[in-house]
Parts: sequence; structure tokens; C-alpha cells
Amino acid sequence: MKSVLMIVLLFVSTLFYAQEHDTRLNWETDFEIAKTKSKKSKKPILMLFTGSDWCAPCKMLKKDFFYSDKFITKSKNFVLLMVDFPRNKDLITPDQEVANKVLNSKYGVRSLPIIIAVNHKGQVIDKIKSYNSSRDTRYHFQFIDKLLK
Repeated sequence: MKSVLMIVLLFVSTLFYAQEHDTRLNWETDFEIAKTKSKKSKKPILMLFTGSDWCAPCKMLKKDFFYSDKFITKSKNFVLLMVDFPRNKDLITPDQEVANKVLNSKYGVRSLPIIIAVNHKGQVIDKIKSYNSSRDTRYHFQFIDKLLK
């Protein structure tokens, strides 16, 4: 009986993990690697500034926008960079925390979530701020489509 219960718990926890981390997206966490990939591929970098474990609008944006089939298809045109500010410091390394704070300061991020598109040199192309309880992703897709023109 204990074995069956363990298997069920393992299966359920895997489902929750899969919902939180869509494996169809390849998020970088190192800005220098993202810039190198951007230069090589000639694709802009799409930086998501988020509080992954505490920011409710950030969580909703990931679920409604980033994990949608429509975005996943369009994501092939970008280098994705996640700049995370979790409360649980075990989710990122101390070096990553420092690097994220540098990016936060460099790009003047004052609230989360914010998506900033930059070129391979780190120069801002465009940005879109916030997400609210209406859960309307239309402006985020307009933002993405504008970048693709």
C-alpha cells in the first residue's frame, strides 16, 4: 500500500512541476550567454523580470502567456532570458542573485513582471510592464508581434 501511495504522490508532484516549468521553453539565466546566442542567431533577447515564487501577476503571466502554445511557437524567434528575484534564495545561486540585481539596476526595473526586449549588445528595443487580474494577454502578443516585424 505504501508503494502505491508513493507512486501516486510522485506522479502528482511531477504534474505540478510540469505546470510550473514548461520544458518547451529554453530559458537562459546568464545574460552573457544570452547575448552570445543573440548575436550568433540574430534574434533579440526577451528578458522576463519576475519573482517566480511570490509574485502573483508573474505567475499568472507565465501560465497565461509564456506557457501558451501560441507563445511557445513564437518563442523560436527569440533568445529567452529569465531574470528572477525569488524569495526562496535556494532557487538561484548567490552569483545569479548578484547578476540579476545588476540587470535590474541597468534596466531600471521598478516593478514585476516586466518584459524587456534587447539586441545582442543589450540595447533596449522595447518593453512591456505588468500584468493584471483580467488576465488579458492581447497586449503581450501585440508586443511580441511588433518585435517580429
